[in-house]
Amino acid sequence: MQYLLSVIFDAPGLATPDEDVAIDVFNDRLRAEGRWVFAGGLGTPETATVIDNRGGAAIVTDGPFVESKEFLAGFWIIEAPDLDVALALAADGSKACNRKVEVRPFL
Repeated sequence: MQYLLSVIFDAPGLATPDEDVAIDVFNDRLRAEGRWVFAGGLGTPETATVIDNRGGAAIVTDGPFVESKEFLAGFWIIEAPDLDVALALAADGSKACNRKVEVRPFL
């Protein structure tokens, strides 16, 4: 089963050098255990563009969909046999990146 581990943060900026090292170690572990699918960091909410084409004409809006202090800063997509394993990995990922991590299964 695949899970999305969303990294949640509340301040713009990149990871510190120590966080980068810890994230690399965590990523290497995911690869070695066969749990790695894909991962990436995201630009700050100010770099977002929202497209709404539900009404027949696309409306383009600069900025994030939701105004919030916290935002999605990055993510991992992992393979895990069950939610317990995904939660344990998310706890390790949270420690590595020094940010909150939300876990959601793919349907």
